[in-house]
Amino acid sequence: MAYSPHPFHWVPAGGARHASTDAKETVGNYPTGTVVKTLCGDDVTADNGQLAWLWPTCPACNAEAHRLAGAR
Repeated sequence: MAYSPHPFHWVPAGGARHASTDAKETVGNYPTGTVVKTLCGDDVTADNGQLAWLWPTCPACNAEAHRLAGAR
């Protein structure tokens, strides 16, 4: 099992960078086309396109990720 410092993973999907606690079978990103439940409650499809990681961060996922990580 790969080391993960937090119980969530970031995933570009639906025009934003979301976070999810869904399990991954691979090291690295969720494969493009994988449907995940995000920390904001949406079901989104992962997109590892060339510009996807430049999309804005979902504010609700960001807030929940900070809470889960014990950060402000």
